[in-house]
Amino acid sequence: MLELTDISRRVSGEVIAQGVNLRLAAGVTNILLGPTLSGKTSLMRIMAGLDRPDSGDLRFNGRSVLGVPVQKRNVAMVYQQFINYPSLSVYDNIASPLKVAGAGRGEIEERVREAATLLRIDNQLDKLPAELSGGQQQRVALARALAKRAELVLLDEPLANLDYKLREELRVELPELFHSHGAVLVYATTEPLEALILDGHVAVLHEGRVAQDGPAREVYRAPVNLTAAGAFSDPPLNRVAARMQGPTLTLAEGEGGSTAAARLPEGAYTVGVRPHHVRLERQHAQDIEIRAKVVVNEITGSESFIHFNFAGERWVALVHGVRKLDPGAAFACYINPRDFLYFDAATGGALAAG
Repeated sequence: MLELTDISRRVSGEVIAQGVNLRLAAGVTNILLGPTLSGKTSLMRIMAGLDRPDSGDLRFNGRSVLGVPVQKRNVAMVYQQFINYPSLSVYDNIASPLKVAGAGRGEIEERVREAATLLRIDNQLDKLPAELSGGQQQRVALARALAKRAELVLLDEPLANLDYKLREELRVELPELFHSHGAVLVYATTEPLEALILDGHVAVLHEGRVAQDGPAREVYRAPVNLTAAGAFSDPPLNRVAARMQGPTLTLAEGEGGSTAAARLPEGAYTVGVRPHHVRLERQHAQDIEIRAKVVVNEITGSESFIHFNFAGERWVALVHGVRKLDPGAAFACYINPRDFLYFDAATGGALAAG
């Protein structure tokens, strides 16, 4: 168990971490989710002992490790930008932490070949890193972390440089491999979908603070604030100002009118709508119709991302299949109030409509 208690750090006046409290257990995939510069890497560096917080405590299995040099911690860290020793063979790169730890030749051989086989680089062991592709070099870094069998494993966007097929496979396999060695595994990502696929315990980070933490699916389904909802949405969460008057909720510019949130008190709100809840066909009688013009239509083959402006905000509709809508074309889309996320307009805190 790794425990962070009121961890704070500033660099040149900039907040790197602010009042971070987390309990990261072994046997669980602990996920740090947030955009670039949200504090994921900075927090991992503190966990690893590479940086020291200005205040707070860091405890591993009940013992404070603040002040313990990184060389005396059993930690492995893999960055998105892989780090290998250019003058060492792939074999020696993977074996390097084991040699430093004084492991015997037989144990080193066994662990290196096991890790290399799992990462599909067992036929590259005699090569230098410069002779490998970027994806293969990243796998060398992952194999080194796996062979080390560290107590704390920190993976900072580790699959970003790999091809799609291998990335999908390793998302499933890597956590299981590290869990089998009893490691505390911390995995940083900018991708909400990846956090859901990993299906662990997620901490949503924003500007060095934890916006929300808990089981990934629960945080996704029930964000406690607008910050967490926005970080856990890709494409970005659609937002619109709304007002409750009596039992009726009216969106900005007088669009729609719904009594689905009748229990909310009168006042101003922000409504969030996830892009896949914006549909091009009416499905329910209570659906609210929005008429707009296409700004951009991105077609991926299996999905279409239709960008448009609504109430002064850029919205995205994520719909299945190929939808041929040209920029500037007028169209109608539909949102069901049952899919709305409600937030206080002043504080951004989530509110239950029913």
